[in-house]
Amino acid sequence: MVPDISTGSRTYGLLTYLYGPGRRDEHTDPHIVAAWQPILAPDPGRNPAATLKQLTDRLDLPVLALPAGRRPQRHVWHCPVRTAPGDRLLTDAEWGEVARRIVHATGIAEIGDDQACRWIAVRHAPDHIHIVATLKRQDGRSPRRHNDSARAQAECRQIEKDLGLQQLNPGDRTAAQRPTSAERSKAERAGRAEPPRETLREAVRQALAGAATEDEFFARLTAAGLRVEKRLAPSGDTLGYKVALPGDRNRAGEPVWFSGSKLAPDLSLPKIRQRLAAGALDTEDEPRPRPAAARRDAVAPAVRAVTVLDQDDEGTAVAQLVGTGELLDALAKTAPVTTRRELSQAARAFERATRTHERAARADHRALRSAARGVLRAGDALGRGEDGGTTAMVLSTLVLVTLAAARWHSAHGHAQQAAAARQAAQHLRTAYQTAAAPPLKAMRHHAQRLPDPVRDQHTTTVTTVLPEYADRLRQETGWDALIATLDQAQQAGHDPTTLLKTVVEQRELDTADNVNDVLIWRIRHTTGLPTAPKPVTDRASVRTRAPKPAETAARTISTLPGQRRPRR
Repeated sequence: MVPDISTGSRTYGLLTYLYGPGRRDEHTDPHIVAAWQPILAPDPGRNPAATLKQLTDRLDLPVLALPAGRRPQRHVWHCPVRTAPGDRLLTDAEWGEVARRIVHATGIAEIGDDQACRWIAVRHAPDHIHIVATLKRQDGRSPRRHNDSARAQAECRQIEKDLGLQQLNPGDRTAAQRPTSAERSKAERAGRAEPPRETLREAVRQALAGAATEDEFFARLTAAGLRVEKRLAPSGDTLGYKVALPGDRNRAGEPVWFSGSKLAPDLSLPKIRQRLAAGALDTEDEPRPRPAAARRDAVAPAVRAVTVLDQDDEGTAVAQLVGTGELLDALAKTAPVTTRRELSQAARAFERATRTHERAARADHRALRSAARGVLRAGDALGRGEDGGTTAMVLSTLVLVTLAAARWHSAHGHAQQAAAARQAAQHLRTAYQTAAAPPLKAMRHHAQRLPDPVRDQHTTTVTTVLPEYADRLRQETGWDALIATLDQAQQAGHDPTTLLKTVVEQRELDTADNVNDVLIWRIRHTTGLPTAPKPVTDRASVRTRAPKPAETAARTISTLPGQRRPRR
């Protein structure tokens, strides 16, 4: 059950929406299910003689009774409450009880207080209600609603238990502020895919990923096309910043600004400075890497992140979470079209998993931040060749990182962060499958052209080194690609048995979705083998197709004495 509190200035406008057809005619049978005093709340949904103007006047009466100078500018309190998908439908009586418990918990109208604020709860859909209150009590005082969002969330968790609904994850007040209903409505009217708050949050995260200095961070914001304004002290020092999307303006025609702290708790300028200082990066004489090389370089720090997260050192683990978030942001920004959407979703989901109340250990995410910087400096990657193969390589590792992050958060009671990490892992799996398909196909083709004795040799190697996984490996997809990888490593001068033992010792395999895939990318990363190998056609051991009789005859005829070979 999800409450979403906001404030506004027009009671009549909000009621018009609640009792109207909705933006897509989704509102059905709007009616009041609870109120401060039902006998005093005319219901236009049930009483044909009642009007929205009458209901507005009744709600606004305590506000209008005050002198104009004492009336709050934003006097409307609005709290939609929605059940989770899959929950049973509540009755009107149950929704009425939900509304009474929430206004009591938030300080809007405590039970037994006959001087509390006026409020109503309107139901116009099966799965949610809207609670509307005016923020002046009957005695003219303001309600005590400090931390009303947190209190509403806590009460909803208890209501879920009492009504047998899905138990949503409790928060710890480290989440980024979600767009308000007004922001979402404005984005829909403007034809935007999402509210500006979310677009700006992603753009600021990507500008921070791998940034070496504060000046570079601000330069990236400007290069991304954002409006940027700094808050300066009399000395000229920067105290803070705010950003806006071009074209996003309020009713007065002014840009709609968001400070970093309003986008996310860790995007305020002081928090950004802490991150830049903790993981300071070198900037002198940096060569610009190729996208494939930058992705290869990112694998080693990602592997270390898995190990650190399983060791449970809080400060060091939090640093790895922050660094992994930056690496995901960098990969999402430079991803090929084929994987960009899933990587962007993964980065957005994991963003929640990077924030806890623990502080990151100093300099412990420097390697990951450096990897993110390299990925961004290398620029956009192609979805094919080595770019595509190394993308698959790093994504395979990042799936393990996000799963390790989920385990770490679960062990520390961070339910929302654990859920976010698991969601990121699912998006990464999808992106990996897309990126890995072409290189794995090339490896399978290589394996299928190997003579049976060569295949048998590599099968024996795997069975000897990994007897407990042998049956599973042969049944999983990717078996042929593993055989091809071992064969190519052997041709490059490596001993397959020694190599396989080495990569197995790097990390346990029990948490892998596909052990073959994990081994393939570990071997190719360890040996420097190409991730998108070209078919081998000149080895003596490669089985070639026997020519058909017609082809043999054609070649014989074309090379008879006295005849020229036909032009091609």
